[in-house]
Amino acid sequence: MGIHCQLCFLASILLVIHAAPTTMPSQPSNRDKALAKDYLRNFYSLKRLESSSAFRPSNDTTSERLIEMQKFFGLNVTGRLNTETLNVMKKPRCGYPDVAAYSTFAERPKWGTNKVTYRIVNYTPDMTRAQVDNSIARALQVWAAVTPLKFTRIKRGIADIMISFAIKDHGDGLMFDGPNGILAHAYAPGSGIGGDAHFDDDESFSFNSNKGHVLFLVAAHEFGHSLGLFHSNVPGALMYPTYVFTDPNRSPLTSDDIDGIRSLYGSSAPLQPPPPPQLDCQNIVWDAVTTFKGETVFFKDSSFWSSSSSRSAARQIKSFWPNAPEIIDAAYEDPVQDKLFLFKGTQVWAFNGQNLEPDYPKPLSSFGLPASVTKIDAAIHNMNTGKTLLFSDRYYYRYDERQKNIDEGYPKRVEDVFLGLTGAVTAAHMTNNNIYIFSGKNWFEFSSSNRRLLRVLKSDFFRPCSSNAPASLKHG
Repeated sequence: MGIHCQLCFLASILLVIHAAPTTMPSQPSNRDKALAKDYLRNFYSLKRLESSSAFRPSNDTTSERLIEMQKFFGLNVTGRLNTETLNVMKKPRCGYPDVAAYSTFAERPKWGTNKVTYRIVNYTPDMTRAQVDNSIARALQVWAAVTPLKFTRIKRGIADIMISFAIKDHGDGLMFDGPNGILAHAYAPGSGIGGDAHFDDDESFSFNSNKGHVLFLVAAHEFGHSLGLFHSNVPGALMYPTYVFTDPNRSPLTSDDIDGIRSLYGSSAPLQPPPPPQLDCQNIVWDAVTTFKGETVFFKDSSFWSSSSSRSAARQIKSFWPNAPEIIDAAYEDPVQDKLFLFKGTQVWAFNGQNLEPDYPKPLSSFGLPASVTKIDAAIHNMNTGKTLLFSDRYYYRYDERQKNIDEGYPKRVEDVFLGLTGAVTAAHMTNNNIYIFSGKNWFEFSSSNRRLLRVLKSDFFRPCSSNAPASLKHG
């Protein structure tokens, strides 16, 4: 593939840093003229060949190129270099040419399947590995949320979208230029390098701060190209040429971005998982129970239910928390931190809403637990005391959420404190100032104040797998 043909598949973000004056003399300075000349040569000196995806150099005059640029950005069309036009030229932007205002590439390349794989080949030292993983996953999820696309990460082999951090000459014939220049580039869907996204490791990337470039925002833009989108000429759109910091906790997509991606892949049909097997509520053994955003949530295998939902409202854990393990051992919510903790094996995941917190998952040792603890069977958080009980085998530990350590005198044997409890603990929950410990097929209800056993209840007491959950439990 020739370099001109390659250009139609390349999109790169170029950050140009200059101090933009608020006014401009009647005649632009030589520096401004040189900047404008470079800008027009980089972004408006190519024209798309008829019936082809390749580009050829344009012989247009400077005035004609200015008119084209002013039309693209919706400026006053004068054909002359003025303050308004120069200010736009000095904004951070993508390095792909603007000469064709298409929302998709000319030949509309797209993936032939809705199941797209990606692989993170290496990492930037600017962020932790968990932050990079989270940023990339969320950037892809932005597009998955509005289309039928599903992204699966692989850790070896060739993926559809190969993601890497590199500097200068990195093997694709298009060099990065060091700090304060090109942030990244990506290729439209296709074989070989098609779909791949490269990030300039000479730049500064961040997780959620406007100090540096937010990797999530840069990646979301680049993955638009990886899926087949060209640039948008709608200000505020994610696929607009300029890089602009926005709240990374919100989707950066606009209706223009959504219309563009759906023109390639269609709308997102509600992904209804197959109906879960009929649950025997009187004999079910729950994996975990916790409060979450004012409701009580019950986990079994790869599904979860809320206390106000019916059996048909069962959802897949990973459909709601994409970065969570498929099946969990225990869970609890700390409303003060606004975090939900999910345990699996020797690790714990922390979520704010549906978003994985930075630096997670972490080992169980992050709670101060000894290496001998390789699994948490159940967890209870008492929001009145700020303490969390972590059950492991026949012992439990009391963790102080504010001091971030295990309280002295722990662990304690479960049977020595919760008198009357029989069997292994598989789930636990606290509501209405009572502690509910699930063992076997029963809930053991204890007073939270003196640990006195109040009653033994059947496993269907909370009845999340029917539509008749007790109203008093719908708010945790």
